[in-house]
Amino acid sequence: MIASIEKTEAGYTARFDRHYIFPVTEVWSWLTENDKLSQWFPELRVKDLREGGSLIFDMPSGTAITMEITDFTPHAVLEFTWGADLVRFELSPEQQGCHLVLIERLGKVTGHTAKDLAGWQVCLEVFSSLMEGKSLESRDDEWKKWYEKYQLLLEAYLTAE
Repeated sequence: MIASIEKTEAGYTARFDRHYIFPVTEVWSWLTENDKLSQWFPELRVKDLREGGSLIFDMPSGTAITMEITDFTPHAVLEFTWGADLVRFELSPEQQGCHLVLIERLGKVTGHTAKDLAGWQVCLEVFSSLMEGKSLESRDDEWKKWYEKYQLLLEAYLTAE
């Protein structure tokens, strides 16, 4: 399911909603334990898991970017800086598992926004597949498919900037 985009006073919010049959503790472990995190987002790792702590993003160029954890509640909220923006994971228990919300707060929509959102889309698909013990055939093919959809979705916001 494609993310929803909303204009806010501070810019824009992209929201991904997912429902899993797994308990919050299992889903949380895939977000915060480096051995699991690296399977669905190889460039990202937890350095210090607490509010004020950090995640590290290893760039393909060999450099690393430190991203500050700005909000943290164990098994419920993980929010961190993402360049000039914020990425937030919210988990809540459901009768049959867990509800995950991924929110990216964007200062503005740029030509790169569709790439990021397609990337999060594919990450969530890989995340889901791995939890179910499956794998995704081609991340690149999936990304290309979603990138086109996000380009179309964001066209109106790009022209409004």
